[in-house]
Amino acid sequence: MDQDQNQGRELEQIRPRRRFRMGFLIKGVFALLCVGVLGGAVMLLWNWVVPPMFPGAVEIGFWRALGLLVLCRILFGGFRGRHGGWHEKKRRMRARWEAMTPQERERFQSRWRMFGCPNRERD
Repeated sequence: MDQDQNQGRELEQIRPRRRFRMGFLIKGVFALLCVGVLGGAVMLLWNWVVPPMFPGAVEIGFWRALGLLVLCRILFGGFRGRHGGWHEKKRRMRARWEAMTPQERERFQSRWRMFGCPNRERD
């Protein structure tokens, strides 16, 4: 009986490791699939839009499209999905606005108008 219990405990310890490995493997395959689809989409869009608009431009292949995708990610910081992105910033800005006194709001709006931004009605 003790031997059966020991084997059961060993199996319980092995199963979480298998689940972790399978989850890691599935996420890796999904990431590779996403990279492939995004690279293909960039390639197709580039080849469809850019050469007809700019006669000197040439069509690009898959690897150049992936390079372009990485370059855009570096320059523009796209593909957000962590840390809340814009929604989190909007929530923080709204909380900061609501915490301001009426005098602070007026001062903020007057400074904002200096930069040529019109006074918008708040939702």
